Amino acid sequence: MEAASSSVQAARKALGRRLGEIRSAAGLTKRALAERVGWHESKASRFESGTRAPSERDLRDWCHACGADDQAEDLVSTARGIEGMYVEWHSMERAGLTWAQRSVLPLWERTQRFRFYSPWLIPGPVQTASYIKALLTSVRDRRRLKDDIDTAVEVRVEKQKAVYSNRQFAILLEEDALYHRVGGAEILAGQLGYLLTVMALPTVSIGIIPRDVERAFMPVEGFFLFDEHTVNVELVSAYLTVVQKHEVAMYVETFTDLAKLAVHGHGARDLITKAINSLD
Repeated sequence: MEAASSSVQAARKALGRRLGEIRSAAGLTKRALAERVGWHESKASRFESGTRAPSERDLRDWCHACGADDQAEDLVSTARGIEGMYVEWHSMERAGLTWAQRSVLPLWERTQRFRFYSPWLIPGPVQTASYIKALLTSVRDRRRLKDDIDTAVEVRVEKQKAVYSNRQFAILLEEDALYHRVGGAEILAGQLGYLLTVMALPTVSIGIIPRDVERAFMPVEGFFLFDEHTVNVELVSAYLTVVQKHEVAMYVETFTDLAKLAVHGHGARDLITKAINSLD
């Protein structure tokens, strides 16, 4: 929660710095800009410090006062992204799990390279329908949502067709993710068997980080990296979207470091097979 809030605040401060740069380039003080727009000077100060989020009208008025109308739409787009960074689950899922699943389809459709790291669960692109249903049923019961599980499962299964396209999927799992019995032993066995099948696809790379690997780099939150522009993080209370370039770069670097700890190919197959055999 604190990390998510600080991420949003950092993005607002970055937007404020851009506003300050535009004002300075126009040769205006905060007071002079505020007078042109008809604001109190403190309003301009709060925008630049990131303590108050500007509206789209505020951003356009700011740019117009600075003779920088050509920058207004880019600022508006940035501000919209910031406001959508942190969405509490009860807001995202108030219309049901099906809507929540559909809401990310545009992001999936425009992504060519997917990189997912999961410390606890098998991630969406390589889940079986039974595993999805067990997982979403748990979410529905825990958050007391309406019962639209079957249609939500259909939407997620439809998303998985991307795995069979020419897009690239790199998935890193902590070994512990192979042992969490979502839905019970039978469902987990089917899920692990499917992992062995899907990792043979030329578009899919699956790496497993062994439990006993020597590491100074401990597990972090699970995250989903879409190309080089967006990261999604599922928190206990909310859904975090990261779009700031320097933050996305940190997740790219983290994924690269985690990949160095993982085994792939025969090594990954051996760990998956070991997990399946433990269910007997």
